[in-house]
Amino acid sequence: MSKVRVRYAPSPTGPQHVGGIRTALYNYLFAKKLGGDVVLRIEDTDEKRFVEGAEQYIIESIKWCGFDFDEGVHKGGPFGPYKQSERKDIYLKYSQQLIDDGKAYYAFDTSDELHVKRVAFEKEKKNFKYDFSTRDSMRNSLVLSDDEVQNLLNKDVPYTVRFKIEPDNIIVVDDMVRGEVRFNSSELDDKIIFKSDGMPTYHLANIVDDHLMEISHVIRGEEWLPSAPLHVAIYEAFGWNSPKFAHLPLLLKPTGKGKLSKRDGDAGGFPVFPLEWKDQQTGDISKGYREEGYYPEAFLNIMAFLGWNPGTEQEMFSLSELIQTFDIQKVNKSGAKFDPDKAKWYNQQYLVRKSDDEIVHDLRADLAKRGIETSINLSSVVRQMKERIVFVKDIYSSAQYFFESPTVFDPKTVKKKWKDNSAEIVTDIAAVFDKIVDFRADNLEASFKKYLEEKELGFGIAMIALRLSITGKGGGPSLFEIAEIIGKNETLKRLKENPEKILDLKA
Repeated sequence: MSKVRVRYAPSPTGPQHVGGIRTALYNYLFAKKLGGDVVLRIEDTDEKRFVEGAEQYIIESIKWCGFDFDEGVHKGGPFGPYKQSERKDIYLKYSQQLIDDGKAYYAFDTSDELHVKRVAFEKEKKNFKYDFSTRDSMRNSLVLSDDEVQNLLNKDVPYTVRFKIEPDNIIVVDDMVRGEVRFNSSELDDKIIFKSDGMPTYHLANIVDDHLMEISHVIRGEEWLPSAPLHVAIYEAFGWNSPKFAHLPLLLKPTGKGKLSKRDGDAGGFPVFPLEWKDQQTGDISKGYREEGYYPEAFLNIMAFLGWNPGTEQEMFSLSELIQTFDIQKVNKSGAKFDPDKAKWYNQQYLVRKSDDEIVHDLRADLAKRGIETSINLSSVVRQMKERIVFVKDIYSSAQYFFESPTVFDPKTVKKKWKDNSAEIVTDIAAVFDKIVDFRADNLEASFKKYLEEKELGFGIAMIALRLSITGKGGGPSLFEIAEIIGKNETLKRLKENPEKILDLKA
């Protein structure tokens, strides 16, 4: 068996969808398990849809995920150039070869002429298709004389090159995911393979590139399956062996109905792009998994399980474990439903496995972005919050009281649990806490319980009053641990000032 070589070939038309990242990952896992190479090729033949910055976004996204390519536009290699716009002359040569061999032809039909033909077909309630049944009635080199064709070419009359599909042939696509898929060539039209702007279409460029770059396996999205018979036919026209194919299932909306889109992410409040993307024309910013606080390891696992399952109970894999375990035969044919809650679960699992020091580092960065300066022990904060959060940023958003005295007090808790004697209780406890020299959680708890015994008070009412005054919330981590972390002076300050604010709210 020759060396396994796969390619990931995105178009730089905007931010990279998670479906594209999954395709890149599956290519990587497949190749690395078999000791092969992974190529990054930029397919920028559609110049009208080119978006500045998209190519770098693709490269940065993959690197953030934790893997990279062996060859590509960003690092070179023996089969370059790896950008299709830099390979223009190569495609012209192969387009001409197909024409010379009678496998393709020049088409001089204008847009207006094609429109007239479509309208005529619509009047007869038919769909126009440029194929074996219509091409003899069109303006192309199959109909025109050689002199007429040469005259049009000499005058630089715009043309396209169409691949000639012969009818009534069975084209077999051997797919590693779907098995043998058969197509009747009569269902195919004569696709344009070379455009009037001098650039090839995807159908010609990707086949020529895959052949010249010695690509052995093409692993791509299901949306390319209808094009597979055309591609096999073009390989046969050149007399080349086609690579093995694998068409991956679609990524579906959380409801399972329809393809996952940016609109679904916006509506559901979750990203569909790996990194944040700013649209240079509109200024709109789309969420990214990195900026939302997801760990690359969690994101990798999310992607891996969108259409593949190892067949075991294991749900969390390192990249090396994914390489060892991945099997293209275990990729599902049916669409993979995206589950935002499962994505959060993965991140939480990786977060709790991080060391406190790692989380402290990320927390410090998050606080700096918010302009928060603090001298409290962040390791202690992390220990209290680690099991309660999905993202590091959740520490501040859900436990702001560690860093600032509350200005908002949970209205439902105040309404139900703040009693007429709550302010008095808080004042008493503040006096008790003020006498504690060693301001540790266990000492605070012991003094609190002793006070309750002496006053013959129930635990609940006193604790809620104390918690509201210190945190503004009705629940959370150990209140005595919170008090120890924020320190004696800050605790006493809140116990003195905040009951008045709560009374104002109560009123």
